[in-house]
Amino acid sequence: MDDAITNFFTPHGVVVIGASTNPTKLGYRLSCNLIQSGYGGAIHLVNPRGGDWRQFAGCMTEEQIAAGRIGVYRSIAETPDPADLAVLLIPAEAAATALRECGERGIRSVIISAGGFREAGAAGLQRELECLDIARQYGMRLMGPNCIGVIDTHTPLDTSFLPPPGPAEGHVAFISHSGAVCDVVIDWGRGQGLGLSRLVSLGNQADLTETELLAPVAADPQTRVIALYMESVRDGRRFVAEASRAARSKPIVAIKVGRSASGQRAASSHTGALAGQDAAFDAAFRRAGILRAQINEELYHWAHALAWCPLPRGGSVAILTNAGGPGVIAADALESVASDAADSDVARLRLAELQPATQETLRSLLPEAASLRNPVDMLGTASASQYAGCLKALLADDNVHGVIVIIPPPPVDSPPEIARQIIPMIQQSDKPALIALMGGSSMDSAARSFQAAHIPEYRFPEQAVSALAALARRAAFLAQPPQPPATLAGIDPEAVRRLLDSETPDIFQILSAYGLPTPAVAFADSAQGAAEAASALGLPVVLKVVSSDITHKSDVGGVLLNLGDAAAVQRGFATIRANVQKAAPGALMQGVLVQRMIPAGQEVIIGVTRDAQFGPLVMFGSGGVEVEGLRDIAFELAPLPRAEAEKMLDRTWAGRKLHGYRNLPPADRAAAVEALLRLAQLAVDFPQIEEIEINPLRVLPAGQGAVAVDARFRLKV
Repeated sequence: MDDAITNFFTPHGVVVIGASTNPTKLGYRLSCNLIQSGYGGAIHLVNPRGGDWRQFAGCMTEEQIAAGRIGVYRSIAETPDPADLAVLLIPAEAAATALRECGERGIRSVIISAGGFREAGAAGLQRELECLDIARQYGMRLMGPNCIGVIDTHTPLDTSFLPPPGPAEGHVAFISHSGAVCDVVIDWGRGQGLGLSRLVSLGNQADLTETELLAPVAADPQTRVIALYMESVRDGRRFVAEASRAARSKPIVAIKVGRSASGQRAASSHTGALAGQDAAFDAAFRRAGILRAQINEELYHWAHALAWCPLPRGGSVAILTNAGGPGVIAADALESVASDAADSDVARLRLAELQPATQETLRSLLPEAASLRNPVDMLGTASASQYAGCLKALLADDNVHGVIVIIPPPPVDSPPEIARQIIPMIQQSDKPALIALMGGSSMDSAARSFQAAHIPEYRFPEQAVSALAALARRAAFLAQPPQPPATLAGIDPEAVRRLLDSETPDIFQILSAYGLPTPAVAFADSAQGAAEAASALGLPVVLKVVSSDITHKSDVGGVLLNLGDAAAVQRGFATIRANVQKAAPGALMQGVLVQRMIPAGQEVIIGVTRDAQFGPLVMFGSGGVEVEGLRDIAFELAPLPRAEAEKMLDRTWAGRKLHGYRNLPPADRAAAVEALLRLAQLAVDFPQIEEIEINPLRVLPAGQGAVAVDARFRLKV
């Protein structure tokens, strides 16, 4: 582990540059936070005006005063050892000079808390780049600038200038691109009884990013969950690699904001038009095993559950309530989560089928009018002992993998009494049990009891179900070991390289070199040439216009099907020319492609586009002219493991339909998967390919393969 990164969390001595004795200044607040955090190392406060440590005595304990480990100095050079972390809270204009002095002093880890850098315009960007250059000269690592700093509740260490109280000691590490969100998380966590292990505010990320912090934070024994608030990523491929490793040891929950920024670049294919930045982040998070929250509330609630709950061994859920309505709400939420599940390997939540012995136990505990089916409705007269007895029975049922306990007011016994009796049942079980306390202030005392026992509680059943789904997704991820990309035979990179170097590379030849099934095809620039090509290929044939000015051939009448003789082919050539002249007068028609007619099958689209951060992004979905309207699509990062290609198909109606549907016989799904894998590998091997798309890929009946009916590509300019 890099000591320069470790020092941000467990330094032996901290230098605060910009410390102030004025209580109205942030430099005073930062100094007091560091002192009051209980940090046990040396504290060196630097201010050119000097000062006396007794001016900070109001922040200090008697033990700290007696230890004499806090000193005030006029310069960085005066500070004694140990000093391995510096925090700069000074005007941006002075940061470069102070940073150089830190380098001369031998300090390798620096937090630049002040603003006035990249976020402030061109002059600020220049200041930031100067600081980065100095850091590299001295082998230093920078946090920030324009950040709140670092908190480690277990060291303990607080280098922030946030108003007290800071976060409680806990087991969730929060890494954020936003300083304001850090403040919110601290306050929310205190209200929910959820403490933090570490908090990192990255600011402008001139040097250190979330990617480099994943490994050291995951290695922290006090951290059980990593939560990320992200606005961007600098190196997408490296982020996925680091996150994939970290997620195997600690669950990672992330929210990525700025979703509306997707799709802003020009694209010449359906794949490029549909694959915006957000689709790339979705694919990256899936590949890395990161649980993506859509809203802040989910981020917090999921982290809460992942930090405190055991993982379920399946998706069968029991609901325990004393009122029918809340039970129905929870059941609806379960069904909604199941229908929204994006991946086939997610343990989809469902109502558990209770064992007969469990129902007999419930019958012995509850009045005759109670519902013994799941959801279990104990009725409004349910006592605390009935809650405890029924919960014990449900947790003992082998068909039950998790329980949602709903406590709406007003029960017969008080909510705190119910909490007192059911907490031991939950603590003794190896199954997750999440609490929905439906109410306001009347539930506060019970909520505090659950929080103290490290049992997640929520105010609505939907929130509890959402958190339980996150636990199930985490369990499903760990149950599947990492898969290597598929091994593909029969690919010829040298042939593709020669084709790409030629003046007019042929897309079908490129596809064929990678083992993608292509139809017999010939180019013709005249009606007679088209007829001769059709005769050589075998009738009937298809004619397709060839024009670099036309994106959608069928929109301009540029595709004619099932031409059965030479005369029909000649007439077809003339018809296409007339159609193009009418529909796209300015388009230059080079000629036509002549293809032999392909047998009937199901039509899908496969494609690859290159994301600026994450590289090649492969797509599968419903093909044809309505692909952008239907949006029945799935994206993944290339290259693909075979299992992930299968899941891509399962996430779309087009892929599921390949199994057969009504009067559609089963299609050759294996051939579609193989084509997807080969297209993905082609894009990985040749970065100069910006976009490539097969639309449609016609998937023939089972065992008969698939054929790339039409294809197009775009190279980097």
